[in-house]
Amino acid sequence: MKAGAVVARNIRRLRVARELSQEMLAVDAGIDRTYVSRLERRLENPSVAVLEKLARALSSNIEEFFTTPRAGEGGAPPRVEGET
Repeated sequence: MKAGAVVARNIRRLRVARELSQEMLAVDAGIDRTYVSRLERRLENPSVAVLEKLARALSSNIEEFFTTPRAGEGGAPPRVEGET
């Protein structure tokens, strides 16, 4: 799995585990909701500064974004535009 896909999947996995909507995460992180959506769909690559904001909002640490999920963990990966 590519690094961008791992980060996108973990952002979504952590957000869902904490029962946060994209809107709630965006507000807590001080970023736009559409940007959260684009991150989860791998349409954007977050900067380290954005990852720090997201980690803080998720009561997590940046390292968790780069953890490769085990088989069956975290549900289906985020859908990417153009993929079927």
